[in-house]
Amino acid sequence: MSTERAIRECIDEAATTVGSVWPIHSFVTANPLSGFEGEPFSEAVPRAADLLGGRGYPSPETFRAALDDGRIDPELLDAELADQGYEGDPGTLLERMETGNETGDATVSDETADPTGDDGTERSDAKRVDRVLTKWLSAFLDEGQTEWSMPNREDGFYEAFRSVAAYDGRIPEGVATDLPASPVAAVESVLETVPEGRWNSVFEAQFAALPGWTGLIKRRAADDGAWQSEHPITLEGYLAVRLALLDAFDVDVAPAADPDDAETAAADGLADAFLSAWEASYRGELVERVATESEALDGDSARPDAQLVFCIDTRSEVIRRHVEATGDYETHGYAGFFGVPMEYRGYGSDVSVDACPPIVDAQHRVSEVPTDEATRADRDRWSDFREAAGEVIEALRSNPATAFSFVEGAGSGYGVALAARTLVPERASDLLAAADESAPDDHEFCEPSVHRWDDSGEGLPAGLTRDERVEYAATAFDLMGWKEFGRLVVFTGHAAETANNPHGSSLDCGACAGNPGGPSARVLAAICNDPDVMAGLRERGHDVPDDTVFLAGEHNTTTDEIELYDGDVPDSHADDLARLRADLDAARENATAERVGATTDDGSTGGNGSTAVNEAERRAGDWAETRPEWGLAGNAGFVIGPRGLTSDLDLDGRAFLHSYDWTADPDGDALEAILSGPMVVTQWINAQYYFSTVDNAAYGSGSKVTQNPVGNVGVYQGNGGDLMTGLPLQSVMAATDEPYHQPLRLSTVLHAPVDRVTDVLADNEAVAELLDNDWLSLTVVDPTRDHRAFHYEAELEWTPLSESEGAEPPAEAPTAPTAVDD
Repeated sequence: MSTERAIRECIDEAATTVGSVWPIHSFVTANPLSGFEGEPFSEAVPRAADLLGGRGYPSPETFRAALDDGRIDPELLDAELADQGYEGDPGTLLERMETGNETGDATVSDETADPTGDDGTERSDAKRVDRVLTKWLSAFLDEGQTEWSMPNREDGFYEAFRSVAAYDGRIPEGVATDLPASPVAAVESVLETVPEGRWNSVFEAQFAALPGWTGLIKRRAADDGAWQSEHPITLEGYLAVRLALLDAFDVDVAPAADPDDAETAAADGLADAFLSAWEASYRGELVERVATESEALDGDSARPDAQLVFCIDTRSEVIRRHVEATGDYETHGYAGFFGVPMEYRGYGSDVSVDACPPIVDAQHRVSEVPTDEATRADRDRWSDFREAAGEVIEALRSNPATAFSFVEGAGSGYGVALAARTLVPERASDLLAAADESAPDDHEFCEPSVHRWDDSGEGLPAGLTRDERVEYAATAFDLMGWKEFGRLVVFTGHAAETANNPHGSSLDCGACAGNPGGPSARVLAAICNDPDVMAGLRERGHDVPDDTVFLAGEHNTTTDEIELYDGDVPDSHADDLARLRADLDAARENATAERVGATTDDGSTGGNGSTAVNEAERRAGDWAETRPEWGLAGNAGFVIGPRGLTSDLDLDGRAFLHSYDWTADPDGDALEAILSGPMVVTQWINAQYYFSTVDNAAYGSGSKVTQNPVGNVGVYQGNGGDLMTGLPLQSVMAATDEPYHQPLRLSTVLHAPVDRVTDVLADNEAVAELLDNDWLSLTVVDPTRDHRAFHYEAELEWTPLSESEGAEPPAEAPTAPTAVDD
């Protein structure tokens, strides 16, 4: 093998230990330790700590609070501790854990501060390298925020750096002239004295030195989007520049030896036992409640007045309960891109976005096509005004000197507006909302181009064929197990509404890659209203009544308002629509009172519905609000099955809910799609919240108060350094030292025959590996075995969750010896 090929392969392998990072304007929640998912969780966490410097388990204080609050069952904890070989009462063991953590934290802190050695001068020089490198990375990777970007970006990062290095006074002389034309050659020159057997550890250490920037480069290099096409960057180009700078500053590129700390290992082992017991306590209660409801599932029900399909997002669980309580409505859960993997472009937008999960490749281009010229002209006028105002605001935001002179010259009117926005944000929000309503939204004068199929151009085909439209509609109904259709069927996407929030997209739809879900809902509604699609659905066994009308809507998760896009609803359904609107308003008040009551800073409840709505709207419009909503904080469970399993349960907004009827899926195809798609994505989300909570400094993004946006791609803490990649402290913590999110790995509960689940896992090794390595858990409530529960252990083996079940294991799945009853 040639040296160049060996270096490239080693770079690719080393980069797997750093998770991909999406730009903040399209924030995608992902496991920051995704590169370690091939290892058991208990082994991956300490290895990641050595490399990335982050703690991987909740603190002893967090465990103590959970134990005191009754969230950890003492009996389950005792059993788990005994099973892992620990003796002593929990309080004493927590003290031991604290001692081990203190030792471990000191070790990790030293390694983090000095990733290349022990010499103080070398440590200082390594920091100088980081400062130089991050300055040029931010200038090169900028996505439209800065006024002056890096010169020669079109030539790629490595070439652009070669062209500017000679003019940067912080870079030692000779770097620019000594850099070879090829980045791989530059890497090779620095590695001349390093044995090939150590290349991987060198590359891993250097990628881990700035994991935020590395993760963004990794994501962008794997993408064929506009920014990468116009300004390409590669991992080898980045690594070449970093190694060259380290060499120029005389910093040893070889990593220090891994720490060997027995006390840290013991603390991690204890933490793993406490965490497993906490998760078993939550999971046991969830499984028991679902299994009880499984026994009481009704057969066929009467036709509902309307059906609303929400995203599986945990925030939907709250609003769904309140919608169902207002009338004869069914709600269902489906991934929020509604099964159509598309690249979407709104009217007047210069860019397209991938409106589908990161694990799914977009297959179609869908654009908004105007159908009403008068409304279009009105929209264009407002767009011109918004663009001009946006340029002014951007100038103010990016240039403090200009801001002062502008406000002085603009006079008192502008000052009053700023004061209103700052001091009475709820009033400013009302004014801004009124202005926004004056500008028509896309759905008011456009239709998505789903029926205009064209595969003659470059890139993805535009629109969808008739067969594709039928397939997407049928797949949706198959996955949800639908047998009945109401007069109104509403596909309800979701989006958040916040002000002055760099992480705003983290509150939008994760299934739409951090974008609003309304466009995806409109696409599926347009597909299902197509008479040709209706005919195709009937051919495939979905007998959709002639009077069923499909429409889209969008749930504002910050205020709980549900906007219906009803332009195509006929007059024959006017009464149905009016009743639904009124009931959605009532559901909003009740849901907001529940949700806002849990997040009021002074500890008071949210009050009545109208008071809660006002408070939610204030938060949405407040420039200074660090907690406009909690997002998916609290997520811990994923229930897959008929709505009847959970419709009578208050799951406290902590569970993802995906509709599934095993009787309508004889081949298990729908089940396979759910386990390999939505379950994997929810595990990503869960892991991001988990790690952002247990170590916000390493895996989160710190306090919003001290964040600074950079290049429209991420945030710094302070005025420079590495990109912070996870969730802000205010998204997961009630206070600096008080978690709001309960850091638990995801517990999935599935209603289906256990042997069918075994077959699906046997055919999907990647999903089975996540379970085998304890990155999430899976419990099956089997309706064919008297609704008994079976917990997945490893390697396709299951444990029945009561001793009486041990004599009758699943027919097609070997059963492990009976373990702790969790």
